[in-house]
Formats: sequence, structure tokens, C-alpha cells
Amino acid sequence: MIPRTQHLSAIGKLLNQFPVVCLIGARQVGKTTLARQLIEAESRSVTFFDLEDPTDETRLSDPKLALEPLRGLVVIDEVQRNEGLFRLLRVLADRPGIPARFLVLGSAGPSLLRQSSESLAGRIAYYELPPLRVNETGADETDRLWLRGGFPPSFLARNDEDSLTWRTAFIRSFLERDLPQLGVSVPAASMRRFWTMLAHYHGNHWNGAELGRALGVTAPTVNTYFDTLVGALVARRMQPWYENLKKRQVKAPKVYLSDTGLLHALLGVKDEADLMGHPKSGASWEGFAMQEVVRITGTAWEDCYYWATHRGPELDLLIMEGGRRTGFEFKRSSTPSLTRSMHTALTDLKLDRLVVVFPGDARFRVHERVEAVGLGHACAHGF
Repeated sequence: MIPRTQHLSAIGKLLNQFPVVCLIGARQVGKTTLARQLIEAESRSVTFFDLEDPTDETRLSDPKLALEPLRGLVVIDEVQRNEGLFRLLRVLADRPGIPARFLVLGSAGPSLLRQSSESLAGRIAYYELPPLRVNETGADETDRLWLRGGFPPSFLARNDEDSLTWRTAFIRSFLERDLPQLGVSVPAASMRRFWTMLAHYHGNHWNGAELGRALGVTAPTVNTYFDTLVGALVARRMQPWYENLKKRQVKAPKVYLSDTGLLHALLGVKDEADLMGHPKSGASWEGFAMQEVVRITGTAWEDCYYWATHRGPELDLLIMEGGRRTGFEFKRSSTPSLTRSMHTALTDLKLDRLVVVFPGDARFRVHERVEAVGLGHACAHGF
């Protein structure tokens, strides 16, 4: 088991601030394991419910009778299986003295988030548990983490073949079992085709009309498919940044899969040799490194942007904090250098700083406002 102390600390702080904390994340990302680690360190009395357990499901058939007398910490796993619980949690959260605090776990989906937001506004905090990151696995495992992804059963598998077998089974289970539980009625075969096609768009601009034609459905239908995977936290949508410049700027979002292990399974990548020779290798590494940068900087994904013009110049990642603009470029090269595109981004976006992230542990200056920072160095020392 890999300790995830940073997440444990963050959830503990939220539980001290809010009567209800919702731990969200994709299936099998480690939410239940993390909750059990939290329970082991908990000094208050703890009651645990797993709504996939028929016994616990029966215990909560009358939720008011089951939950109202409880004190301390109450953990409810797979909460999306009983959305009506959120209405009761609002009542219990408003009791004087807050006799019990609630940690609810579930796969994120539109129905889950909408129901909880409407019922518990101002009383609930959300915490997204991502797949494993380099600071948790160790820098010496970076290549394995990139290939296998950060889902614990995949990363910790005995070998690459077992890891791929797990990811393939996960994709099937996710499509056939998990999405229907989230209220998604799209046939599993159709969603599998879409998800596979989306993998080939990883790191590229979204084109719903083109995908729709390839699938034989309308662009609005394809947008719904994309929204579904984004809502289930297995895909990411990066919004474009555009300003009042005398240039035509791209306004379509960019597409990323949240986990490179699932990306590689959908692309048919079996091992490191396959990955090194695959045409999406560069885009895959870009997405992997970008996830690490977002973690290191502490930026919410919703506050991350890219910038591009129709004539070519672009910037992979733009983060604004405290009035300062920092740009990031991702280059899977051992000798990154300043390009014309970077120079244009520096000038047009008035960047305070531009960081070129590349594989390795070195750090050196490329230009007055441009640094090349190895991903290993950034994970160990930050930016």
C-alpha cells in the first residue's frame, strides 16, 4: 500500500471545517482505501457504511433511523447508489453542535454533483482524489507510472502484462456497470468506440463535428458523450485562453484523458517499447507531465488554460496566480531550446515567466524569462 499522507491531511482539515465532505474520484482510484486509512487514525467513534454491501444497504433503507443517533465520524461509501441521502444529510448537518460529521465517497457524475450541490450548498466540501502521482510513487518510478497510469492496482501489478489486463477489465466494467449506475444510458459499445477515438485526440483540439461524423451521430450527441467522461473524471477538458489580439485565436477546448494508463490501454500500447514507438507518445508524455505540474503548482484544473493561434504559435499551459502569468511548454527532449512559438507567447501574452518542462533532473536558463526544468527536478524541488 502506498501512503497518501497529503490527501489524508487535506481531508482531515476539511472535516474539521465542514459537516459533510464528499470524496470524489474515478472508480478504483483508491477512495475506499484512503477512507479506511483515515478511520485508523480517527480518535472519534466511526461508523462505516458501504452501499455495495447488501447488509449496509438494508441498514440504510430507513436512513433517518440509521443515521440520526450516530455520533463522531460517519463514512458512507458508494453514496451515488442512494441519492436521497443528500436531503437527509442537509438536515443532520444543521443540527446544533454538529454531533456527527459525514465523509461520503462516490464516483463523480452529473447526478451525484447536482443532487449534493442543491441539497447541501454551504455545508459540503468536495475533494477529488486523483490517480497516484510521482511524489507518492517516487521519482525512480516515473517511467512505470507514465506507462501504467496511477490507478493503484494497475501501477502495483506484478508486470506490464498484468497491469494491462487490469486496465482492460476496468474499461469494460466502467462502461458496462459504472456508467449505468451514474444514470448514463449510452450503449457500452458506442461509448467504447467514442472513448477509443477520444484517446487518439489526446492533447489535440476538440472537434465534435468530426467525431460525430466518424461515429454516425450528431455533434450534440458526441458532446454529451464527452461531458459524461469528463463528469466521471476519466477525461479532461482544457479551455482556451484568448485576448484582444490582432490574431485569430483558437477557441475550441483541448482533450486529455485523465490517466495515461487508460490512454495507453485504449491505444493498444502494451509496454515501454510500444510506447516509445507510438505516434501519440509525445502527446501522452505532455498530458502526464501536465498533470504533475498542475499538482505541484496547486492549481485547480478549471483554472488551467492553453493558448493557440490559427497561424501556429501556441502555449501548452497558462496559469495565472496573484497577477502573474506563467506559461508552461512540454518537450520530450533532452535539449529543449527557445522556439519562435515560445517567443511569440512571451510577447503576446505578456508572460512573467515561461517554463519548458522536459524529462530529466536538470534545470537551466534558456532566456531571460525562460527556464528549462526537468520533470524529476520539479517533482523534487518545485518550480
